[in-house]
Amino acid sequence: MSAYEKAERYFDHAAEVMGLSDNMRILLKTPLREVKVQIALEMDDGQIGTYIGYRIQHDNARGPMKGGLRFHPAVDADEVLMLASLMTWKTAVVNLPYGGAKGGISIDVSKLSHRELESITRKFVDELHDVFGPDTDIPAPDMGTNAQVMAWIMNQYAKYHGYSPACVTGKPVELHGAYGRNEATGRGVAIITRSALEKLKKPVSGARVAIQGFGNVGSFTAEILHEMGAEIIAVSDAFGAIKNEEGLDIPELLKHMEEYKKVEGFDGAEEIDNSTLLTADVDVLIPAAIGGVLTKENADDIRAKLIIEAANNPTTPDADEIFERKEILVIPDILANAGGVTVSYFEWVQNRQHFKWELEEVRKRLEKIMVTGFDRVWKIAEEKKISPRIAAYVLGIGRVGRATVLGGI
Repeated sequence: MSAYEKAERYFDHAAEVMGLSDNMRILLKTPLREVKVQIALEMDDGQIGTYIGYRIQHDNARGPMKGGLRFHPAVDADEVLMLASLMTWKTAVVNLPYGGAKGGISIDVSKLSHRELESITRKFVDELHDVFGPDTDIPAPDMGTNAQVMAWIMNQYAKYHGYSPACVTGKPVELHGAYGRNEATGRGVAIITRSALEKLKKPVSGARVAIQGFGNVGSFTAEILHEMGAEIIAVSDAFGAIKNEEGLDIPELLKHMEEYKKVEGFDGAEEIDNSTLLTADVDVLIPAAIGGVLTKENADDIRAKLIIEAANNPTTPDADEIFERKEILVIPDILANAGGVTVSYFEWVQNRQHFKWELEEVRKRLEKIMVTGFDRVWKIAEEKKISPRIAAYVLGIGRVGRATVLGGI
């Protein structure tokens, strides 16, 4: 089963709950536009490099499309379509005036020089500048991309269309980016974690948490939950995992990461296997790395009673069924990690106004949107006696469906 087919299962489940007609299901699932481009350039060693890039625009019924750019060897049309559809439902769940899109290039950025990465990014824009823009489709960072890549995109886009900082979000603050964008996804995850724990009658202070993935999202999630009083018991990255039953010293771990770029070797923690982290005896498990890490093979061994999906699509449908049977509460990615696109929306708004908000204003507005979204999903789940995941899809699909019908076919 492909990544998109797995995501479709959640859509279909929600559609059954909603009594959606077959024609409407096909309309809402079918992407608006799929673009595939070739990117060729001379590499530093004189060889010719040829790469494939994608941009899939899924739906624009509620506004211009929004979605990240992923530079990773695993990028393909199926993955991008799955992520684009998730963006459609995600923006609708937190009620942003956007549709969904996603893009990327099948490439390993660790093997590129700075010049090669910049050249590939600019050539990607050369091929796609006529299908994205501030009123059409606004890219943002994702796996393998960052604020620097977004700055190149803005600069290259301007060569065709003039000064237009709102054409892309996630830019450096010095180049019209928003304060708080780097922390946004992690802060949103922390807010949702606190809200979910409150529903379970457990305070965030003293809650035991394991975080799989310690990149941008995982590290900010850990830092902010630590500030809220949670005990971060275990974390992992691509190189290994560490654990301390008494709670990791997160400020010191962040300093260690700045110097060594990996969690291994941190004093005051024992090294464990990545698989051991997933089955740790904690209150909250937060997958914050790649998709498909919670499967039917390991779902029965998960001991956390609350899973917060900081990563995109980390739980397979088979694992999800096991979690429901075990009464493990799962807060889905299309709600839990919506902090990033929310602050991207703030950046877009500020760029359109040519006015910058202060950090505290960004944080206050982010908290309001995330809590409002969580409360709405929770209410639907209780009323219809369905899981928060299906409730989130019901909310998102309902908003997109109504906008589609009201706008006219």
